[in-house]
Amino acid sequence: MATSVSRNIALFEKCRNYTKAREAQAAGLYPYFTPIHESEDTVVKIGGKSKVMMGSNNYLGLTHHPKVLEAAEAALKKYGSGCTGSRFLNGTLDLHEKLEAELAEFLNKESCLVFSTGYQANLGVVSGLIGRGEVVFLDKLDHASIMDGAKLSFGEAVRFNHGDLQGLESKLAQYDRSKGALVIVDGVFSMEGDIADLPGLVRLAQKFGVALAVDDAHSIGVLGPTGAGTAEHFGLTADVDLIVGTFSKSLASIGGFVCGDEYVIHYLKHNSRPMIFTAALPASNTAGVLAALEVLRSEPERRAALWENTRRMQDGLRSLGYDLGPTETPIIPVLIGPMVDTLVIWRKLFDAGVFTNPVVPPAVPAEACRLRVSLMATHTKEQVDFGLEQFAKVGRELGVKA
Repeated sequence: MATSVSRNIALFEKCRNYTKAREAQAAGLYPYFTPIHESEDTVVKIGGKSKVMMGSNNYLGLTHHPKVLEAAEAALKKYGSGCTGSRFLNGTLDLHEKLEAELAEFLNKESCLVFSTGYQANLGVVSGLIGRGEVVFLDKLDHASIMDGAKLSFGEAVRFNHGDLQGLESKLAQYDRSKGALVIVDGVFSMEGDIADLPGLVRLAQKFGVALAVDDAHSIGVLGPTGAGTAEHFGLTADVDLIVGTFSKSLASIGGFVCGDEYVIHYLKHNSRPMIFTAALPASNTAGVLAALEVLRSEPERRAALWENTRRMQDGLRSLGYDLGPTETPIIPVLIGPMVDTLVIWRKLFDAGVFTNPVVPPAVPAEACRLRVSLMATHTKEQVDFGLEQFAKVGRELGVKA
């Protein structure tokens, strides 16, 4: 291993002084970058031991579906391992255009644009649309990719308190209505599990003549009669201007998209830097998403199973006395409070064979740390009950029940 030259570089002092993660590692409470050696849908192997995966966004359990794997393998052989260029130049495949057509039809929009990641989709939509003199209104709990898109844009970003539509209305009333403006929110908020008040947001968007976008990363495949997300859930698809989403949750791959009116998508194709300057989504991923979308549409029983498991887990945790906050979805935040307590509980559950995600600052306030549990359609009742048994044991041992 090469040795570094000892130099006094001011830029790196903050790196030298950053010790929090190393302290957690030394205490055996470091939960991040844990290598998974093998995955069997709802069970993963880590260090030779099996864990029930209750921290995945694989809501419909499609990452191991035979049709998805077969489609990805066939595309890998036909198109190769990568596109080696951006969509703008040499990287557009017929598979990309097919997927865009399928998504537009599924979400009942005119057109669609596929990105290489879900993060880039939000980054590209917000930064691509909001120019100098224009405004984007953000819920304070919007995903980081939305916030970063606002930073990358040349416009003004105005934040409102989570779900506070009265506060949003007050802010909308103050802006210059001759300027272009966008309100963008998560459809399902990833750390709370609550659903955006889309009817109220539509009312405000129409009242003030602003565009409305919804990030349906955690809604596609989960909400709506056909799994088409938050707008379908409320029957407001025609009233939402842009639907953004990702392939890394219910659609079992990686990538992202935006759907909307054709002229808006056409503009983004030529003005969204995160899409123009990034290599295109590989064929294997694209084909896998197409297959996953087909399964999503043809097997509604998976969504029913997801909700059955969700209710079983939520009811069980609440009966044990745990505080789950305002969740309405398969995202189940188990509110603990202090960070150290949260990490200790995570470790005990992990050692007992249950994989959850601890959420600590800066993702949440210091006093609102939590374990993020998420359910899948393919969890068995026995696996859900096993998870509940371990939560019960930890609760009795540490007295962490609400």
